[in-house]
Amino acid sequence: HVQLVESGGGSVQAGGSLRLSCVASLSTISRRCWGWFRQAPGKGSEGVAAIDEVGATTYADSVKGRFTISRDNTKSNMYLQLSNLSPEDTAMYYCATGVVGRPCIPGGSTWYTYRGQGTQVTVS
Repeated sequence: HVQLVESGGGSVQAGGSLRLSCVASLSTISRRCWGWFRQAPGKGSEGVAAIDEVGATTYADSVKGRFTISRDNTKSNMYLQLSNLSPEDTAMYYCATGVVGRPCIPGGSTWYTYRGQGTQVTVS
């Protein structure tokens, strides 16, 4: 079982930035597909970004050029840098892993086996 803990969410004004972090209960995170998805109140989950086993990244069109996914293999940490935020980015953000039999691309909550408890991002 993999445990994930997100942090770094908060309230910012439009145009602002945040850096979300995810700590994994694994000795190594480099050989997995990792992703971030978000869910706004009353809406379905939306895949935001993914990073695969060799470090290749993919993004949803809605965040491309504004968000950056990365990881630090030495610390078992994954990150999501959010820039130029807009109110439409307001949501609970989750980090996730455990993609089986599927490509490593941004997916919603059902794309992954494991996810954290989420961190709230509010943009006004």
